[in-house]
Amino acid sequence: MSKFLITVGPTNDFGLLTRSLPIARELKNRGHEVAFCHPASGPQIVIAEEGFQNLLPDEPLYYLLPDPTMRGLCRVLAKGRPLRTLKVMAGIMRAASKGRSCKENTEDFSLDDFLLLTDEEFTRAHVASFIKMIKSYKADAIVDNFSPWACIAARILKKPVIVVLQSQAHPQSPGLIWWKDHPADPQISISILNDILTQHGSPPIKGFFDLMLGDLTLVVGMPELDPIAADDVNYIGAILWQNQRARLSEAITKLGTDRPVVWIYTGRFRYAGSRQTSADSEVVLQSSVKALAKENLQVVLTTGHQDLPKAYSPLPPNFHFEPFVPGLDMARRSDLMIHHGGYGSCQTGLYMGIPQVIIPTMSERESNARRVLQQGAGEIVLPTSDPSGTNKKVDASELAAKVRKVLSTPSYKENALRVSAKLREYGGAPKAAQLIEEYLAQKHVASEKGKV
Repeated sequence: MSKFLITVGPTNDFGLLTRSLPIARELKNRGHEVAFCHPASGPQIVIAEEGFQNLLPDEPLYYLLPDPTMRGLCRVLAKGRPLRTLKVMAGIMRAASKGRSCKENTEDFSLDDFLLLTDEEFTRAHVASFIKMIKSYKADAIVDNFSPWACIAARILKKPVIVVLQSQAHPQSPGLIWWKDHPADPQISISILNDILTQHGSPPIKGFFDLMLGDLTLVVGMPELDPIAADDVNYIGAILWQNQRARLSEAITKLGTDRPVVWIYTGRFRYAGSRQTSADSEVVLQSSVKALAKENLQVVLTTGHQDLPKAYSPLPPNFHFEPFVPGLDMARRSDLMIHHGGYGSCQTGLYMGIPQVIIPTMSERESNARRVLQQGAGEIVLPTSDPSGTNKKVDASELAAKVRKVLSTPSYKENALRVSAKLREYGGAPKAAQLIEEYLAQKHVASEKGKV
């Protein structure tokens, strides 16, 4: 059996994590040893609930990426090297303020800034800490979901890298903004990454997203939703997770059948404390409360382990709030989903055959939402914003009208069920685990033959 380290991009939301957990669970059930690496507070709760070990690099600055707030700063300053920490913290805050609106480019923030790829000390320290962690855990292979430092470290250590990839990050995909002409994509700095690779005897990369391709690359979704101009793509369908022990609350199970049930998932309100960024999704909460307060609906509001801001209390009488619910069960109980356009949320609705009304809060989410729209399984309400992509607003009357339209038009439900049936053909997490085992077995056979 093998030891797998599953590395996940350090964002304090659940999109990347929840398409890693089902694969981890499947590998564990097949007898393999599996550990995670995720520094963010919300995902750490979920990882612990699932019973997985969560390893963290010996690099205090890693914790600032998912929590670039005063709390995160104080946590890191306590670990030493305060001047270095303050310098990097300033860089992260500048990155968070450079958001672009959905209308301007494929990148809502520069990956150079967000991942600090132009900061040589930061990048080298992170790669070194991942090398140390992988060696200490004695991982046989890395299963990565958007952690460039883990991918670099694994290549240096000559460990197999299995990448679970969203199609827009594939070099041969149409990209994020595929529905209209748009400015050229910004170039992402790779010079420091290539210096590190070549100094350790590994071949350089041509572009950042080439780094995100693994020795084995597994693409979530299916060609109709996630097109890639290549013949050798391993599509694995929907990868969705919920805690197997979790149950819907009594308040939700007792909802009546006389009125439609609408499930709102807000996404992350703010990614940088009180500071606004272009990825923030508080507009989903704000507009949904205003739009649905007087509708003849039963509304379940969930926030993903976030407290409800005091400004929204008390909620309208037709609203019921819970911080976190088992997503697949909640979708099954719902007649409609409203959310921020995250890939996992879109896939949850499609996989469960539930129509959606999506308020995409950055370009990646608009890309996902437009694929749902293209399949006839939902509608979009686009926020307006200032040039930085912040101060988002939604026309509440438009949102209410589209909710009524989707609920009263049978074709949305029919199309969602059609897509659901197609997605299920690709095998999901069991198929992913099978492909991983087959790849490692072939690699082992090739290695043994090389010794003869």
